[in-house]
Amino acid sequence: MKFNTKDAIGQLGYNTNREHLIIPEYGRHIQILIDQICLIEDREERNKAAQYAISVMGSMNPHLRDVPDFQHKLWDQLFMMSKFQLDVDCPFPIATKDTIYLKPGKLNYPQNHPKYRFYGNNITYMINEALKFEDGDMKDALIMVIANHMKKSFLSWNKDTVKDDVIFEHLYELSKGKINLFKKEEELSTTANLMQVNKKQSNKTNHSNTQKNNNNKKYNKNNNHQFKSKK
Repeated sequence: MKFNTKDAIGQLGYNTNREHLIIPEYGRHIQILIDQICLIEDREERNKAAQYAISVMGSMNPHLRDVPDFQHKLWDQLFMMSKFQLDVDCPFPIATKDTIYLKPGKLNYPQNHPKYRFYGNNITYMINEALKFEDGDMKDALIMVIANHMKKSFLSWNKDTVKDDVIFEHLYELSKGKINLFKKEEELSTTANLMQVNKKQSNKTNHSNTQKNNNNKKYNKNNNHQFKSKK
């Protein structure tokens, strides 16, 4: 029998002529195995073959093979690769095309446009939580903390100074008239103290960034020295 190279080349299968792989990471042999499992008529033999396919698929990630969540994922992928035509006993809810390819609902982002942006959006939540407290020392103390926080935020935006009456007016407006500190004799923290706190926080940030840059310079310097030594 003569060997004809042209006929032999014609018998070769090229991936461009083959069916598209549903999950390419498993390779074509696993896809062929699953296609053959779908053709098994005996249900018991089909279940055994499906269990074998799951074990082979799991062997590609042996450290996750016995994790329940990963097992569920493997079974879902098995049904996906069978084009949801495989009829076997599954220890998890059987995956369908609707459940796998279900698109999540649109996430509506909060569209908050606060009047005083330098306070941030959280200040409204803080005020609403303070209003839930019963009248007493705890509520008064919390309101003063919020007012001082507002003053500190204002000074971060305006470095000069701010009168307490301005903060009281903004707090009265943001609380819809439910918090009135104009009647209180207690004063807020001084501008100098709040500016000092902001300066400390700024220095901490700058120090951490400087230290990180210095570490990167040392690392690059050591690497360059080692590279020159090897030369």
